Amino acid sequence: MEINILTIFPEMFAALDSSILGRAQEADKIRLHVHNIRDYSESKHKNTDDYPFGGGAGMLMMVQPIASAFDSVAPNPYPGKRIFMSPRGRKLDQQLVKKLALEKNLTILCGRYEGVDERVMDEYIDLEISIGDYVLTGGELPAMVLIDSISRMLQGVLGSQESTQEESFSLEGLLEYPQYTRPREFRGKAVPEVLLNGNHAQILRWRREQAILVTRKRRPDMLERAKLTDKERKWLMALEEESRHDD
Repeated sequence: MEINILTIFPEMFAALDSSILGRAQEADKIRLHVHNIRDYSESKHKNTDDYPFGGGAGMLMMVQPIASAFDSVAPNPYPGKRIFMSPRGRKLDQQLVKKLALEKNLTILCGRYEGVDERVMDEYIDLEISIGDYVLTGGELPAMVLIDSISRMLQGVLGSQESTQEESFSLEGLLEYPQYTRPREFRGKAVPEVLLNGNHAQILRWRREQAILVTRKRRPDMLERAKLTDKERKWLMALEEESRHDD
């Protein structure tokens, strides 16, 4: 996959040269190209922002430098998705990550200040994405979150494809079950015995039950959409009934 990043702070993306993403780039599993929007500004001082028409607080990113950057690295027609990281965009979830991981090309625009000239949206942006209902100082950190989440879905980026299949938001709509490693006992807390007996059927059943319980406790809203059997739903109803009696 090839990803272009448009930003006025290209130095921030040095973090993507480390760890798994760094190795993925070395192995040519993913190619990241960071472009400084200032390089495309036609103003004398390489400005990228100006006051908004109609007044208002703060500055707005200008259309010309961004448009010129898109024209250079991701012109129309573009064989992929052009994305703007924005608090007003579609909230990022695992389904969207999986969909974007199928693309061969992505270009991500990182906003700053109070946003960007709307003509950029009209002409170049295919999709606006938010990583949560809060506001950050710029789109660089959200862009890194997006790139990291997509990259780990690509073949060969992680050491084992099972890592992407048996984890939170991939277990048929459930959060991930608890996991343990050595030592078997630490400060009086022991690893559950079922994980030590070598019975894989029992282990799978325990993990499934634990995933349901963790989801029930931390993200009960997800259970409505989770792929549960009738038996599992009856079990959950019994747990809810038991909880009401305890109260």
